[in-house]
Amino acid sequence: MSLIEAQNLTRIFRRGAEDVRALTEVSFHIEEGEFIAIVGPSGSGKSTLLQLLGGMDLPTSGSLCLAGKEVSRLSDAERTRLRRDTLGFVFQDFGLLPILTVEENISLPRTLGKASPGPPVAELLERVGLSHRRHHRPHQLSGGEMQRVAIARALVRRPRILLADEPTGNLDSTTGASILSLLEELNQNDGITLIVVTHNETLAAAAGRRLSLQDGRLQEQNS
Repeated sequence: MSLIEAQNLTRIFRRGAEDVRALTEVSFHIEEGEFIAIVGPSGSGKSTLLQLLGGMDLPTSGSLCLAGKEVSRLSDAERTRLRRDTLGFVFQDFGLLPILTVEENISLPRTLGKASPGPPVAELLERVGLSHRRHHRPHQLSGGEMQRVAIARALVRRPRILLADEPTGNLDSTTGASILSLLEELNQNDGITLIVVTHNETLAAAAGRRLSLQDGRLQEQNS
């Protein structure tokens, strides 16, 4: 079985008296260790698909198996454990808590329920090149540094899958290139399955495959 298997995923939202189809019969599979870019214009269903892959939402119909588990059949608590133990998340707006230091932001997921021990925070700081910033707070960091903190936080539980939503969207091209290099290293050297939603053509071109969405429907293509 593939690490991720989606069959006829459909997600319909109710907006007043209207049904809005965000995704329609989307099917694909992702193998362990792949680097996938989810691309498409605004409103094509990219964010909806990422929310389904992250277990933060459920499909209206169809099935999604994540690490051998049918997500729709899990209880809320089981989905929470699946997210905690299998997934790491990186967001466009970084999602750092302003009152916490870099070190505290990275450590935060360890305070949210039990999980198997991950790498020491000092090791993660060195990995992302921020050992000298460990006691700084987010407002003292550049955009690229904040994204590196967010990536380190996502790695604190050794996820099998890293989901990144526009990870270079708020960065200049040079800083974005450095974040891409870090993500590629995690994929190639650590074997983390990387799934990225992006409008950045350079980032999309680096992926092994693209899942291209248009009006909620999927067309898969090679990079």
